[in-house]
Amino acid sequence: MSQRTRLPLMLAVALIVAAPLSAQTFTTDDPVIRAMWTEGMERSQVEPLAQALVDSIGPRLTGTPRKEAGHDWLIHMYQGWGIAAENEQYGTWRGWRRGHTHVDLIEPRIETLNATLQGWSPGTGRPVEGAVVSLPPAGDAAALERWRNEVRGNWVLIAHPEVSCRPVDQWRAFADNATYEAFVARRAQVEQEWQQRLAALGVPDSGLTTWLGELGAAGAFTSTWSGGYGTHRIFGDREGSIPVIDLSCEDYGLVHRLAERRQGPRVRVDARGELLGTVPAYNTVATIPGTTRPDEYVVLSAHFDSWIGAPGATDNGTGTVIMMEAMRILQTVFPNPARTIIAGHWGSEEQGLNGSRGFVADRPEVVEGLQALFNQDNGTGRIARVSMQGLINAGEHFARWLSAIPTELSGPINMTVPGTPSGGGTDHAAFACAGAPGFSLGSDSWDYFRYTWHTNLDTYDKISLDNLRHNATLVAMLAYMAAEDPEFLDRERRVMPTHRTTGQPMPWPQCREPTRSWDGYGRQ
Repeated sequence: MSQRTRLPLMLAVALIVAAPLSAQTFTTDDPVIRAMWTEGMERSQVEPLAQALVDSIGPRLTGTPRKEAGHDWLIHMYQGWGIAAENEQYGTWRGWRRGHTHVDLIEPRIETLNATLQGWSPGTGRPVEGAVVSLPPAGDAAALERWRNEVRGNWVLIAHPEVSCRPVDQWRAFADNATYEAFVARRAQVEQEWQQRLAALGVPDSGLTTWLGELGAAGAFTSTWSGGYGTHRIFGDREGSIPVIDLSCEDYGLVHRLAERRQGPRVRVDARGELLGTVPAYNTVATIPGTTRPDEYVVLSAHFDSWIGAPGATDNGTGTVIMMEAMRILQTVFPNPARTIIAGHWGSEEQGLNGSRGFVADRPEVVEGLQALFNQDNGTGRIARVSMQGLINAGEHFARWLSAIPTELSGPINMTVPGTPSGGGTDHAAFACAGAPGFSLGSDSWDYFRYTWHTNLDTYDKISLDNLRHNATLVAMLAYMAAEDPEFLDRERRVMPTHRTTGQPMPWPQCREPTRSWDGYGRQ
């Protein structure tokens, strides 16, 4: 766009901000920044976006119809804002549709249990009754042989129980020292004994459920406690022909105690899961074309997939909504940026960054022309930190960009300069490992890892909408500043520091090929 063309646009943007604004501290007279504040903070759409995504679309496990419906919803929303968007296939995955999961303890008493069928697990097909059996003691060959006969038609416990589902920090805070130390020692002992039982079976963990199926087990119960009240992590089973069902920490402990003490636990299970064969796996990519530098790019990044135990509100519905709303603000306020702005909603992050790694492999022109990628993936807190990923000159660009943004948005952010590159964890690493400037926008904790990350409690009510408004407005402003920056962010990187113990230089993260199919995932 020529300077003559851009001046009328700037004047038009200035008119948008004529209306009174809520209190804020502008550090420049930039009319685009002011208009973005108005659009993002006073006309925000994060609430209806988050509610529709989390409540209506729901869990977005890779390979499921709900994730496919979510991609279609993204396209619909972007097209409604006048932004071009498409689903780009990067591979295939194991298709699966979840039905209901009903598990009742029926002996020695009646109790409905907190249960969820694991992702990609076959269901029961009908209500099934059976006993619950624990693993036999290690080193008792006779007990192992008796146990083999007990497995057929019954449900097997395959995870160690927790001594207590009360958060550990409460034991630390309220128990006396002797009681706390005894509790910690007992937890370690229980886990060690359980690992010994597993090892005594002579079956690798990766093949355990297949082996149980060969013995005729009706299914397996597991549990992965997150450390908080009422929370358990729910993942996916990679193999096996029997249903694998997650129980809450509390209910798993109940059935385990009954089974260990031979008190005759029996359950009725009706868990429905339908295998759908091989299905396409997608990223959704939305694009606002650049004008004067269309072959250079700013990318807004968030993974779209989730696990199955909850609708993925903070992992990563919040990141998804932040990037959607930032794109809406940009299209409304500044639809003709110098550089092309892309929003990437990645698939299969939870299985190894496969969607973003696929994009890096399939779209080298974006990686080569990348000015900056801003990724968000850790909850509902205010964006509070960003590392320069070892790029020596990135700090200068961020300092300019943030200095133009109201301090209410930029003030809390701590920058690590030059920092070191992240080798994994979330999608910016797929770009950083290629040497491109991919940055993670880390947020305040809000007890994310205990209560919402991959748990059954990652629901809409955990979202702070005020924080989403702030974060989306901040990202829109960062994208605008990066897109208009007259300087291209170079890729000179620091010499990596030495390891504290070995004294050897720490390695740079290495890119790997994306896993493009379920078969590749299963062999990892």
